[in-house]
Amino acid sequence: MTTQAGHPSDPERQASVLRGADPAAEVQAQREPAGAPASRGTVAQVREDLRGLLPEEAVLTDPARLATYECDGLAAYRVTPGLVVLASRPEHVAATVRACARHRVPFVARGSGTGLSGGALPHADGVLVVTSQLRTLHEVSGEDQRAVVDPGVINLQVSQAATPLGYYFAPDPSSQQICSIGGNVAENSGGAHCLKYGFTTNHVLSLDVVTPDGEQVTLGTRAPDAPGYDLIGAFVGSEGTLGVATRATVRLVRLPEDVRTVLAGFDDTDQAGAATSAIIASGIVPAAIEIMDALAIEAAEAAVQCGYPEGAGAVLLVEVDGPTDEVAHELAEVERICREHAAIELRVATEAADRAAIWKGRKSAFAAVGRISPDYIVQDGVVPRTALGQVLRRMSEISAEQGVRVANVFHAGDGNLHPLVLFDGGTEGETERAENVSGMILDLCIEQGGSITGEHGVGSDKARYMPRMFTDEDLDTMQLVRCAFDPDGIANPGKIYPTPRLCGERPGRHQGAHPLQETGVAEIF
Repeated sequence: MTTQAGHPSDPERQASVLRGADPAAEVQAQREPAGAPASRGTVAQVREDLRGLLPEEAVLTDPARLATYECDGLAAYRVTPGLVVLASRPEHVAATVRACARHRVPFVARGSGTGLSGGALPHADGVLVVTSQLRTLHEVSGEDQRAVVDPGVINLQVSQAATPLGYYFAPDPSSQQICSIGGNVAENSGGAHCLKYGFTTNHVLSLDVVTPDGEQVTLGTRAPDAPGYDLIGAFVGSEGTLGVATRATVRLVRLPEDVRTVLAGFDDTDQAGAATSAIIASGIVPAAIEIMDALAIEAAEAAVQCGYPEGAGAVLLVEVDGPTDEVAHELAEVERICREHAAIELRVATEAADRAAIWKGRKSAFAAVGRISPDYIVQDGVVPRTALGQVLRRMSEISAEQGVRVANVFHAGDGNLHPLVLFDGGTEGETERAENVSGMILDLCIEQGGSITGEHGVGSDKARYMPRMFTDEDLDTMQLVRCAFDPDGIANPGKIYPTPRLCGERPGRHQGAHPLQETGVAEIF
């Protein structure tokens, strides 16, 4: 680990992440730094510490303005933060976190607020650190195939800046026009093209980070393989529980020589799923394979008039890219396989405008569902690709049994489902039924050997499902890493983990009232 000027590297601190000594004794020794108060402080104390260090307008206390930040993209969970800081410089982030650490006040980092798991849900007695004003593109280099960006830079802006140089930023969440790089780092975001090009973690080389004690450090290097522990791998996807990223060096990918997009209509999702498995089994690794069912198509048509095949029970979007000859061969194979699996219509787009038109419906799917339902829950389970047909049939049965509509949009190539559970929160009992169906879908994913999340994170929404995937020993091991970074547990508390495990506790089962509950610090949602 390297550090910025004025912050010497601490090898002992770095090594403590994976040291084999008694973890309980080790984290307990760090629990009460010299001069730390014996109990939690208040946001008023943090505000006083920040007076004169940050512009007055950067610290929000007005209840009406605080309410603006009470949720992220998962609007079902809402908590008004105790204080909001609009950081416009990395030093503002560091000063805020140092003040929080001094008084042991919880803090939560927030970018554009597009997350779908409640990962940026504020703490009622804590500080929300907003990084959306940190939005400078410091460097975009085709020669080095690198970009250096602030966390508030919008995902799509990186590709727009790199395209004239012949490059782009590969991770492309559906929200790429509004989501920020900082949020992508926190959630390890993927997108339609992660099948071939990987997730955010595969494209981050180094990060400037403010640790939970307010120290500014740099993890990783500009080189492809940094020496030492893979701290970048630990930090990316940690959902703000290990600190706040204030700058990122990301890898750029060369624009492909040729790109073709196929839109195939099928009678049902079984046929589309079978075609997906056959395409992968043929040895082709497309840049993207996406499926939308009839309900999702209906929503997209209502919202953006995407013109998908009329009467289709499912559409399959397949994009292949690379050298021209290779693309031509793969395109012919994809068309052949789709026809063999009874595609009712095939379209091929070669021009950028035509490809964008095909992708328009898929990229707008989540927001489009608002046209056919007043409320919805977006889930993010993963199943083996070969189980897609079976899982989708069972989801349809669950939907019918519970009387709750479910629209399906998913990254079919890697089995990442995005079922949208539709309901009307204004009708008594519908919210509870929708949440029950959402949980049943996650249980179904786990039963098939899958996961409760592919790219949206655990956050507040899915923490209670973690014990269904992981043992207590697994969860305690994860917590040891978290405690090495944040022994006081002030960085985004209440997220990911199903119980508020404390640093300094010995691993094992936890019974009875928890100390956080006794002191009133535990999050209640």
